[in-house]
Amino acid sequence: MLAVLWYAGFGAAEWLAKWLDVVGANEPTLGKGGRAWDTLSESGAREASTVRVVLPALLAVPYAVFAIPRGEFNLIYFGGLAMLPVALAAALEFSQLEQKFSWVDGAVLLIIAVVLEAGVFSGAWPYSGLGSLPKLYLADLAIYLYLVVRRLEGVGFSFVPQTVDLAIALREWLFFLPLALGLGFATHFIAFFPRYPSIGHVAGALLVTFLLTAIPEELFFRGILQNLLEPRVGKLWALLITAALFGLSHFRKVGMSAALGGHPTLFNWRYVMIAAIAGIFYGRAWRARRHLFASSLTHSLVDVVWGLWFR
Repeated sequence: MLAVLWYAGFGAAEWLAKWLDVVGANEPTLGKGGRAWDTLSESGAREASTVRVVLPALLAVPYAVFAIPRGEFNLIYFGGLAMLPVALAAALEFSQLEQKFSWVDGAVLLIIAVVLEAGVFSGAWPYSGLGSLPKLYLADLAIYLYLVVRRLEGVGFSFVPQTVDLAIALREWLFFLPLALGLGFATHFIAFFPRYPSIGHVAGALLVTFLLTAIPEELFFRGILQNLLEPRVGKLWALLITAALFGLSHFRKVGMSAALGGHPTLFNWRYVMIAAIAGIFYGRAWRARRHLFASSLTHSLVDVVWGLWFR
């Protein structure tokens, strides 16, 4: 599952999209005068579309590899993990969408969000430490849907670091830091928790957070949603709407009071507020050069600093 995320970061999704263009294609059609056009025949295009729609069913294979040897294979989970990608790929493949937000995109993204928030596939990996696998599965699905099928431009999904991306990420983190600390302490959402982790521990936390938390969330909210909204509502409103939705996605997260023995609320407004403000700076980091590496690094720095030194 991690391989899909990893290799897409080095151009595999773009290569797959081009390869699928010619799968099952017949000889090029002949134009006027017998000249061969550099396009697929009609039947070849249909066959390529069919392959594009059916192929993501393979995203269910990792579950089978995990569950069958353990004697825990569940046909319902396997069917759901296989059919959800096919259904969503078909919705995008046959809609002929422009490079901007549409109701089809809204439906697809809402389904992905509901599947994650409702924990629909959490029971497929019901073990401590494997809670990130449903999110990783959905990140793989989003990569396929929007980089291979939808071919959304300007996502900026790349793991090739550039110095300017590092500078942007650090800049936005520093801009957000005083707001996060000020609001966090003022609302009693955080408390300082001094620790002295090793360099290796910090580096490991950054890597895990980057791959399993920041990249999936930044892909969804910035690379796809904010990207699609910009042609519709403009850059400022796209940034604010995406940040607000990012904040609302954290409404069930537990804050300091619950962690210290209090009762978690049904709607954690402190978390929503701070996450929404953080989303503005993550969006700024992505928008600067339309690179997810920058916003994901800002996101990772925020999460790791909070996780290591605050409660």
